[in-house]
Amino acid sequence: MLIKKPADIASSEITPRGLYLSRRAFLRGAAIAGATTLGGGLLGKLASPWEQASAGTKIDGIQKSNFSTNEKITPYKDVTHYNNYYEFSTDKEGPAGLAKNFRTRPWTVKIEGLVSKKKTLDVDSIMKLASPEERIYRHRCVEGWSIVVPWVGFSLSTLLKQVEPLGKAKFVEFTTVYDPSQMPGQRERVLEWPYVEGLRLDEAMHPLTFLCFGMYGEVLPNQDGAPLRLVVPWKYGFKSAKAIVKIAFTEKQPINTWNKATPNEYGFYSNVNPNVDHPRWSQARERRLGEFSKRPTLMFNGYGDQVASLYSGMDLKRYF
Repeated sequence: MLIKKPADIASSEITPRGLYLSRRAFLRGAAIAGATTLGGGLLGKLASPWEQASAGTKIDGIQKSNFSTNEKITPYKDVTHYNNYYEFSTDKEGPAGLAKNFRTRPWTVKIEGLVSKKKTLDVDSIMKLASPEERIYRHRCVEGWSIVVPWVGFSLSTLLKQVEPLGKAKFVEFTTVYDPSQMPGQRERVLEWPYVEGLRLDEAMHPLTFLCFGMYGEVLPNQDGAPLRLVVPWKYGFKSAKAIVKIAFTEKQPINTWNKATPNEYGFYSNVNPNVDHPRWSQARERRLGEFSKRPTLMFNGYGDQVASLYSGMDLKRYF
């Protein structure tokens, strides 16, 4: 398999080849010994719909969201077989096959840093913090392609409030899993591993910022970030970290992976902005997966009414 370096990766190949792989099933691993306590509730005693969760498993009790767009949803086949997931492959059609046996149980997430209540939580306990909600969000990648996906999860703030951030906390840093034995892309020097992303605290606490564990009414497939990922719909896709294992509250701005690799191309904020081009291509237009023609890129990916105030007074060409 050819592993490309960032400078070698073409941005013009947009439409997927139609490769379709069977969904895989995986057994849930043993839960962490002992019960995890959140707000006095013993979650370990609650029945969980995730006991035998696998990609393709239906999620019951999903609530609809007022945050959803009414745009046409991108077909499931396209979203699950055209992925930016360099931990598996730089070939966008590669992760669907390479991730099919990726183990997502047992899985824990550490929450630490400038908080009153540091925690290590089992992913299934996190999933039970709130009723699952479906949000149909636009998702725009920096290479010029976009999708509209019905993600399933809840606002990230629901989890972050559990640990009570301290007054000095200004940013939230997300670290994703490092496991070269399962992720062949991590055996190459494409990026510095593990993958790290960050948000300003007010961005992380914004109601649009979504902690996601499913899509299309089903459990999240491995190639789309299982078992737990972010969705930050007004930013370019690489800000939506996949397979999260650690969340840390910091006073200083995190050095996120792509900004560290090529700081002139990928800024910390990475808000979708048609007026700020990538050094190697325009960001003024985009193409939806499965469509031929391009459409104008919307400022903040169309979520300006909700998030523009976060950046009041900032020069968004400087803080790109």
